[in-house]
Amino acid sequence: MKKDDVYIFENRGLLYLNGEDVKEFIQNLITNDIEKVTNEMSCFAALLTPQGKYLFDFLIIKHKTGYFLDCEKKNVDPLFRQLNLYKLRSRVEILNLSNEFVVAGMSYEKFLTFKNSKDIEGFTIKYREDPIFLDPRLKKLGARLIINLEKLYLSLKKLKLKTASVEDYYNLSHKLGVSQIDNFELQNKIFGIECNFEELNGIDFKKGCYVGQENTARIKLKNKLSKRLFAIKIIEGNISSEKIFLEDNEVGKLLIKSNNPFALIKIQKEILDFEKIYTCGKAKLKILKPDWI
Repeated sequence: MKKDDVYIFENRGLLYLNGEDVKEFIQNLITNDIEKVTNEMSCFAALLTPQGKYLFDFLIIKHKTGYFLDCEKKNVDPLFRQLNLYKLRSRVEILNLSNEFVVAGMSYEKFLTFKNSKDIEGFTIKYREDPIFLDPRLKKLGARLIINLEKLYLSLKKLKLKTASVEDYYNLSHKLGVSQIDNFELQNKIFGIECNFEELNGIDFKKGCYVGQENTARIKLKNKLSKRLFAIKIIEGNISSEKIFLEDNEVGKLLIKSNNPFALIKIQKEILDFEKIYTCGKAKLKILKPDWI
């Protein structure tokens, strides 16, 4: 990621939540603590099933009297419907602003050149009323700008940013072990805590109840975490199966089959070895170990 590069995330969408009950409404649903989100701090969070399985993940950014939810565009409409199911009588307005606002990414180094910026994951500043924030999951993922589409290119020019290939950004994200593409493939198949959300600052074990909290806390407190989501690097061949083997032992299952694949892998020490070659159908592959685990 070059210092002055900018990535236009056309595959990201934005919901905007506001209203008299908005903070309490969000707090009762998400894995993180909405109290952390201020004009100077953003956060990463997820919405789980009552059983603690993954449904959606998103970044939460304070904006005016409400909150932006930055999520994968494929999930915007399903997330909108899910939130409305929970809305009931809550005085909350939920808007899909994906056609009016856009998300852009930039380097960590560029973010630190801005006035009042701080080297803190999630730290948020304003540029002409638009939020720019250091990714709350991992600072190596850089920073994000949320801006009205009509102002985008003028602002990028004033910030002296040059448009770069978004594939470069997602290749970096894959290398760092953070899944951001086709995460709908994870829905109802994997516990939120197995997605490494604790390590990516997406779960707060000190906040009150939320959807899926009971199983999430039980796995954590009883040390029952036996699988994790890992990025997969294909060494040779084409994937023609979902099951992943080390010799004759099945050790995992491929869940995201995009150009940047991810798999749920057993993490017992006697099985997991990041140096060894695994197989998935006719493909040979390696499991990538992120430095934050």
